[in-house]
Amino acid sequence: MLYVTDFHSHILPALDDGSKSAEESVKMLKALAAQGVGRVVASPHFYANDQRVEGFLSRRSAAFQTLKPHLTKDMPQVVLGAELRYYEGVSRLEGLEKLCIQGSELLLLEMPERTWSEYVQRELTDLACRGRIRPVIAHVERCLPFQRTAVAERLAADGVLMQMNAEAFCGFFAKSRAVKLFKQGAVQFIGTDCHNLKDRAPNMNIALDALRKKLGGGFVTELAEFQNGFFE
Repeated sequence: MLYVTDFHSHILPALDDGSKSAEESVKMLKALAAQGVGRVVASPHFYANDQRVEGFLSRRSAAFQTLKPHLTKDMPQVVLGAELRYYEGVSRLEGLEKLCIQGSELLLLEMPERTWSEYVQRELTDLACRGRIRPVIAHVERCLPFQRTAVAERLAADGVLMQMNAEAFCGFFAKSRAVKLFKQGAVQFIGTDCHNLKDRAPNMNIALDALRKKLGGGFVTELAEFQNGFFE
């Protein structure tokens, strides 16, 4: 069976506003496994204005070591990453590459929910053209309403990738738009952005069920294969 990747989660214990304990993290991982997830990106928040990369990496490693003894073979593989909040000049951040998702060149960026200036668009393109980093816009459904269609199309053409939260598939009209964006290839990754087991619980099944129903199981298989290619 081919498993999909959850590209956005706050599953590491007691690190940010996500999981509060290793026990909660384990329950979240088991829920994701039941939903067909075989790999989950742990992407704790990184804010450059109040922390340095090396300090963040140290705290992230400590949180993972707390969780590691509880991991079993029937749980998704946990790979380490970060959700880096964008700011103008982020491309010059020292150690930026170290925030990429483990084993890949993918960098998850939390973008401002407003119209992006020409500077912002150009910086995203410059990052994508570096060759060592592939920017991925986190929960892009929150940002797209503020951008002209041409902006999103140009960024995609320049190699900027997009991640959508599974909750974007809730509701008839939202679901239709989400499915359309995946069908067009405008969005490549799904994330649960799970933080806990209550109001922000793992919900990958919502997205996968919608994609299978509208585009077929073959599409989900191809999507999983495409995603796996970034970790080979």
